[in-house]
Amino acid sequence: MGCCSGRCTLIFLCTFQLMVALERQVFDFLGYQWAPILANFFHILVVILGLFGTIQYRPRYIVVYTVWTALWVTWNVFIICFYLEVGGLSKDSDLLTFNISAHHSWWSEHGPGCVRREIPASGNRSADAQSYISIMGCLLEYQYIEVLHSSFQILISLLGFIYACYVISVITEEEDSFDFIGGFEPFPLYHVNEKPSHLLLKPVHQSS
Repeated sequence: MGCCSGRCTLIFLCTFQLMVALERQVFDFLGYQWAPILANFFHILVVILGLFGTIQYRPRYIVVYTVWTALWVTWNVFIICFYLEVGGLSKDSDLLTFNISAHHSWWSEHGPGCVRREIPASGNRSADAQSYISIMGCLLEYQYIEVLHSSFQILISLLGFIYACYVISVITEEEDSFDFIGGFEPFPLYHVNEKPSHLLLKPVHQSS
């Protein structure tokens, strides 16, 4: 019963984690955040691998999921530090876009309550004049939305890590006990039905 409840919980966590990762991937694509896009892609693959290993009783796949979960927690801690500008990091840098573009988080312009206004550049106006974008009225700043996203990812990952370790230990114990009672002994290729020795030595009565 414990193994079943642990497996069912881990299956639910992996499924929920996969849905949350897909949601995050969509918004990172909208913001052209290439580093998070790559991280989310590998995260989705490993979560699917862990889900398959949990359903099919493959502890090696669950181990891979467990190791990646620890790395995923580290990555999300870095994202939190990046948006909170801890340790000299700046949320206005192009670090997450690999310096390919000047895009920032999608939530910076589309957060709850945000109003986006374009202000034309001062001076001579031409067809190619660039406009400045002003964001006003946001109920929650975009960096805090990203921090909440990463914090939620860390919470789910920690739960997945705990249950994955539990399921691995239970499956390993079951395999060891099954091997101990001879569950993995090869089946004999043939079976010899030996007669008792006293039947072989029994004399044959001849009819008169």
